[in-house]
Amino acid sequence: MKKLVLSSAIAVGLSTVASSAVAEDISLGVFLGLTGPIESLVANMAPAAEQAIAEVSDSGKLLDGTKVTAIRADTTCVDAAAATAAIERLITSDKVSGVVGGDCSGVTTAALTNVALPNGMVMISPSATSPALSTVEDNGLFFRTAPSDARQGVVMKDIIMDKGYKEVAITYTNNDYGKGLADAFQTAFEEAGGSVTISAAHEDGKADYAAEVGALASAGGEVLVVAGYIDQGGKGIIQGSLDTGAFDTFVLPDGMVGDALPAAIGPDLNGSFGQAPGTDSEGAGKLVEMASGYDASSPFAAESYDAAALIMLAMQAAGSTDPNKYKDKVMEVANAPGEKILPGELAKGLEIIAGGGDIDYVGASNVELIGAGESAGNYREIEIKDGALSTVGYR
Repeated sequence: MKKLVLSSAIAVGLSTVASSAVAEDISLGVFLGLTGPIESLVANMAPAAEQAIAEVSDSGKLLDGTKVTAIRADTTCVDAAAATAAIERLITSDKVSGVVGGDCSGVTTAALTNVALPNGMVMISPSATSPALSTVEDNGLFFRTAPSDARQGVVMKDIIMDKGYKEVAITYTNNDYGKGLADAFQTAFEEAGGSVTISAAHEDGKADYAAEVGALASAGGEVLVVAGYIDQGGKGIIQGSLDTGAFDTFVLPDGMVGDALPAAIGPDLNGSFGQAPGTDSEGAGKLVEMASGYDASSPFAAESYDAAALIMLAMQAAGSTDPNKYKDKVMEVANAPGEKILPGELAKGLEIIAGGGDIDYVGASNVELIGAGESAGNYREIEIKDGALSTVGYR
């Protein structure tokens, strides 16, 4: 890792980056789907990001005592126009210095391309997983602490085949996330000798999914892969399938994993299984212990804490809150070499950087950024047992 460039003041005897920075009050945008089809997940993601922000601000260790506040904005998860307007307000009116988000892949792509990129704003998404985001034009401004669905597709294939299933049907929400995940999984599954009977899109927000369920039932399959959203069409497809007897076992990717689904469906969901980003690392446990008023074990909560933390640690490494300066430090603070930093140790990380040292931010999600600034990826394998979500392993 490159060492920090020291100011002329340091050259004459001072030894910290902080001495060359001027304390200021800044804001970070928490740009997530406060309403919409993953609202129940965001209820834990937003507070996690805000916990990291408060931890840094309260420490007084960022750039000579810079204070940081969080400003929420709603992506809606599905409305690109609304998301674009929301991030434009964050950047042009609220004058944020970085953005945690977006969440869903389609709105994240729209916000990045239409607003963040032309305004030179850093975005670190905790949950946008479309493979297309790996190659989107971003001028080095976009990162994500969640792994690409190119990897999730392989992990899901492994889990399904380990359970002995060789023939599946797929339904996916008709957007970048759903299509990207469905395609990644189908490619991996078929290459491994599995058979996909049908891969069909569904639209969110419908009152009735009888036609979609009928098509899936006609195609058949041992299990139904539901690449949808927990509070929207995915849930509707599952309920319709159970009501008609079309399927009784469902594979649940990350957008469907959360306590809200078994609570809504009931015991008929028992036996279904899936995966979501997660790890059994020391950092994950520490965040669960620290969390107050939210569930830090919920999908993407750890990644949200880490996204906010990386922005502020990169600022410290750059000696600046200017996104066009600190963007070049995100990969450095996220990866080895350096002293490992866990949740609750952000002040320690800031002090090490200020002293000219290196850190390896491990965080709550076992952060390792690769390629185009995205997570290498760890997954939690889940099953629904006794009407509740249960973790049965890690991959």
